[in-house]
Amino acid sequence: MSHLSYLNKFFLKYKLLLICGAFFVIISNIFALYPAEFVRKALDSITLLIKNNTTEKGNMNNILLRYSSLIILFAILKGFFMYCMRQTIIVMSRKIEFDLKNEIYSKYQQLSLSFYKKNKTGDLMNRISEDVSRVRMYIGPALMYTINIISLFYLVIKKMYGISPLLTFYVVSPLPILAISVYIVSRKINLRSERVQEELSQLTTIAQETFSGIKIIKSFKNEKNILNVFIKSCKRYTKKQLTLVKIEACFFPLIVTLIGLSTILTIYIGGLENIKGNISTGNIAEFIIYVNMLAWPVASIGWVTSLVQRASASQQRINEFLLIKPEITTPTNKATKINREITFNKVGFIYSNTKIKALNNISFNLKEDNTLGIIGKTGSGKTTIANLICRLYDATEGKIFFGNTQVRNLNLHQLRSYIGYVPQDGYLFSGTIKENISFGDNNIDEEKIIECLKKVEIIEEINGFHNGINTVIGERGVQLSGGQRQRISIARTLYKNPKILIMDDCLSAIDANKEEKILYNLKKENKYKTKVIISHRISTIKESEHILVLDKGNIIEQGNHKDLVDLKGTYYKIYNNQNNINR
Repeated sequence: MSHLSYLNKFFLKYKLLLICGAFFVIISNIFALYPAEFVRKALDSITLLIKNNTTEKGNMNNILLRYSSLIILFAILKGFFMYCMRQTIIVMSRKIEFDLKNEIYSKYQQLSLSFYKKNKTGDLMNRISEDVSRVRMYIGPALMYTINIISLFYLVIKKMYGISPLLTFYVVSPLPILAISVYIVSRKINLRSERVQEELSQLTTIAQETFSGIKIIKSFKNEKNILNVFIKSCKRYTKKQLTLVKIEACFFPLIVTLIGLSTILTIYIGGLENIKGNISTGNIAEFIIYVNMLAWPVASIGWVTSLVQRASASQQRINEFLLIKPEITTPTNKATKINREITFNKVGFIYSNTKIKALNNISFNLKEDNTLGIIGKTGSGKTTIANLICRLYDATEGKIFFGNTQVRNLNLHQLRSYIGYVPQDGYLFSGTIKENISFGDNNIDEEKIIECLKKVEIIEEINGFHNGINTVIGERGVQLSGGQRQRISIARTLYKNPKILIMDDCLSAIDANKEEKILYNLKKENKYKTKVIISHRISTIKESEHILVLDKGNIIEQGNHKDLVDLKGTYYKIYNNQNNINR
């Protein structure tokens, strides 16, 4: 239960619904008690009439009609308050489920990129869906039936004890056996439940990766192998689920046996007490009804225990993420002045998950409104520099400044709002072109969207689509070519109109003519922006005021295009090779 204590803040938030729900549970149980008493009174009244030889049909009909009407009335009242009970406690559980999912999703957005490199998408999805659903079963049904069990046990046993302490003792004597059984089995349920959830996460991950990579799977005709992997995972999940079900299956036969034993004891001991004149025949009937009233609460102990144990295992998995502190946090919520001059001072960076040193002793100064070009082989550290500027990671060595202020001292949200980052893959979301470019803007400016599309030389192609900018592009922009995805991704950044523009090899899938026009448009329209352009093509960066040539995380050459060509080093060789290829 220690893991579930995290949910106490939600119970406090919705305490009114919880209190009302508990009140309705108790009231419904009070109305549930009286029908047994009415049966006893009706049976005793008829028995008395028979003993007194006054068995007129009218008297018996009046007795039966009166008590039958009362039983129906109290059953209706019980049903009404049970409805109110569900409308408070179950509604509360849905509200908490809503809050918990939003809290987890918000936490996912706060966590650093290194977190996503360590955890699989399927597992993240499973925790916000399947695990939260299991926690809701504890907050709603398990809590509701727990209150019901406690209040009903108290009310029923109090009633029974008032009639016959001896008979009550015999009726409830099997219950400690059940309590001990629950204690033993619940520990095993918790362990098995954790294993089931871990296997379900693995299963979800396989499915998610399959759907994301379906194009590769089909092109390699690898459907059969992937299906076999999925089937093996399903078998492991089913095996662990069956192990859990076998343990849970022990509860119900045990409960039926114990309830049956209680009923037999009621009839036998009650009959002996009736012969002695200690209780009436009606009391025996009343006791049998009380025993059967306890049947479902006793039976539900095992079910509720199972729900609590599963919820505890799921909440433990959720807490593992919720209690993680993001590696990258904002030092202040106050506005900070962000200068567009960027300086790297002996910056080094090591990826924590792989321990690979991506950057070593990087130093440069990018003046305000100038352009920095970065070129180098794959894995030379180009994207890492872009990530450090956005503060998606923190440098492990050295310092990064915006003006005279270290990046770690800037308001993180304000910093990122100043930056427009265009990644190489041109990631797009499912939806329309318009929605992708406006990207959450509540006041979409269609004229501005069209203007941005013109700047990236794609407006004619989009006008050729049946629905223009309202064309649905599918998940990850699957309906578009690589070059179209990249250009729309650039347009999305231009729509944001950032103060600092970072383009991470985002023109690689675009032909040379269009690339030249796009770069011209960007230079003309973005004179007062600091720009970082990463590319494998010298033609993309040659107009930059300052160029870095990277190799294995080190700056091996830097300067402007003319200086680097005159140097006749690595940059010069790349320049000559690319010129020869273009010829």
